[in-house]
Amino acid sequence: MTDSTKAFLLLANGQVFEGESFGATGCVVGETVFTTGMNGYLETLTDPSYYGQIVTQTFPLIGNYGVISKDFESADVHVKGYIVRSVCEIPSNFRCEYDLDTFLAARKIIGLCGIDTRDLTKILRETGVMNGMIVSGDGEEAQSIRKALKSEVEKAKLLKKIKSYKIKSAVESVTCNASKIEEPADVVFKESAEYRFVPVRSDGTKENDPVIAMKDGKGKKVVLWDFGAKANIRRELLKRGFEVVTIAGSSTAKEILALNPDGIMLSNGPGDPKENVKIIDEIKKIAKSGVPIFGICLGHQLLALAMGADTSKLKYGHRGANQPVKYLATGRVYISSQNHGYAVKNDTLPKNAVLSFVNTNDGTCEGITYTKIPAFSVQFHPEACSGPLDTGFLFDDFVRLINNHDYFKNFEAKFERIDSIKYFAKTIKNTSAHKKAAK
Repeated sequence: MTDSTKAFLLLANGQVFEGESFGATGCVVGETVFTTGMNGYLETLTDPSYYGQIVTQTFPLIGNYGVISKDFESADVHVKGYIVRSVCEIPSNFRCEYDLDTFLAARKIIGLCGIDTRDLTKILRETGVMNGMIVSGDGEEAQSIRKALKSEVEKAKLLKKIKSYKIKSAVESVTCNASKIEEPADVVFKESAEYRFVPVRSDGTKENDPVIAMKDGKGKKVVLWDFGAKANIRRELLKRGFEVVTIAGSSTAKEILALNPDGIMLSNGPGDPKENVKIIDEIKKIAKSGVPIFGICLGHQLLALAMGADTSKLKYGHRGANQPVKYLATGRVYISSQNHGYAVKNDTLPKNAVLSFVNTNDGTCEGITYTKIPAFSVQFHPEACSGPLDTGFLFDDFVRLINNHDYFKNFEAKFERIDSIKYFAKTIKNTSAHKKAAK
């Protein structure tokens, strides 16, 4: 291995993972996280919610179907760095345009491969997400950092610099990026139908007829308030017949309401939700207007904060296409796609806000339905591509809410929330106690 292909990850706790370089070379600092999706690496790289983060893929082989621009969630790559166990150099897929290495190099994204991603993931699960630095190639900065690691004093200074990194101006940096790849509704539906990404109903069936799928949304205007929106959110709205108007995250309630929308979509996005003080204030005004609201991911958190709830940072977050969520209205469990490091605190929900979805792994809030105002939100991604489409029916619920503002007025969580971590801990304790009593 030559110096030009050498690369390593330096975590804020001082641990080093040595591997090889792909994509661009150089040095970059970011928040190191992991995602468990087996595919969908293009959606991950172009998802604005990953802004400021070094993303580790837990699935060992990445890049095997190459780069497919139609699968992008936005026009740009938003990760700070990218880590995989093994990168495929010769992809094979009938839609493939070129390879992942070329893609990242062209966008100046530093990649690291050949490390034990299982070990790195275990560290992040045990200690929580932490900042890290990828050093790649033999440039002047890379050589300087390698030299610094040989001195305890210089290494301490370097680790201090890494620890001080903080994601700033996240929403402002990514808003309205996905709108650069917008397409008209007929094109969206036709292309989606080719790969069976048509609307999914609550009973699990798919609606292939665009006339029927768009019937109840036709003539309705939805404002997509873009905090870092994934392109598939807009596509799912278009498939329901809505006219979609995308507006920047910095927009005011006055500007939004002047568009006379029938509904407002609060999009996903990156960063700490509490930092968006101005946006939260504007959402409070929107909530008083009576216009139906649907929030996804960051939009879910911002709406909750605007209504009086609180949020907190998760230890290592939920990132991947295999997160189970329980719908408390029916008791049914769905597999969802997620990407978030913060969550709404269950015990802080205000009056007339009902916990609707929970994560069955840790019991955290995955959805809220508001009964006093026409609004609901989910923490996961019902528009998921690549990922499970099980919860696509929530876009149909948005259509129903727009056509009937009282649709969620009598919403109830009829089933109990179960926190599996506490449940199994209690079970183990009871089993141990039973064995002792038997002796």
